[in-house]
Amino acid sequence: MAIIALVSAKGSPGVTTAALACALTWHRRLVLAECDPSGGSILAGYLGGALDGPRGIGELAVGELRDGSLETAFWSQLVDLDAPRRERLLLPGVVDPAQAGSVTPLWQRFTDFFLGLERGEPPYDVLVDCGRLQVTGPPWPILRAAAVVLLVTRAKLPDLSATRAMVRAIERDFTEHRVPPGTLRLLPVGDGHGSSEISKALRLPVIARLPDDPRTADVLTLGGTVRAGRPLMRAAGALEVPIRALLERRQARLAWPAAQGVPHAL
Repeated sequence: MAIIALVSAKGSPGVTTAALACALTWHRRLVLAECDPSGGSILAGYLGGALDGPRGIGELAVGELRDGSLETAFWSQLVDLDAPRRERLLLPGVVDPAQAGSVTPLWQRFTDFFLGLERGEPPYDVLVDCGRLQVTGPPWPILRAAAVVLLVTRAKLPDLSATRAMVRAIERDFTEHRVPPGTLRLLPVGDGHGSSEISKALRLPVIARLPDDPRTADVLTLGGTVRAGRPLMRAAGALEVPIRALLERRQARLAWPAAQGVPHAL
């Protein structure tokens, strides 16, 4: 399924929390990559700063710029979220702000590498936390290459107003770069306006909805025991279903013209 990216307009609607909840409930092998230019938070938060030494995309960027070592160094920079199974892996984000300048020029390089993970042995999906787009050096190449881009937003009016402008900005960029239609979807979080109302107002389909679950959000942000039966974890686990259905419909549409030109067997 390649790349699934999560992004937000502004504020703090819980992109990292949503991405981590999805990663911990995903049913296929997965790499969760923190590609927020503002920095990663899972190492210090959910993992409680328990790892020794630097780890993550910042270290990869420095090595790649120095000696082109991305392929050989990548797997050593990951954290196993479900040790020792290596089925849910984390690529931590930038921790040292000085590393942000090294990462930004390499977004296309990382994008190409992430796309290759789908064809690896074993194959991995890549879930990318892109953070907010209203920052310096956002990861546009990752968004343009993603199979699905989920625009995370609160369902209250101020957040939806900011999200409306971001929808139009993303759509303009995708049109300019010939990104296939249907890539962008809304992922509302919490109470507020209804999903159909949000979809109509922003002229974009809502793929699913995540509930307010402060107790689980605190665990995913600050560390602790994740309980699979909590509302947020159940909703995150169910999100994989509409994502896969969306991609299957798209693949069927792409295959249909070619199939029409194939003569029937005698």
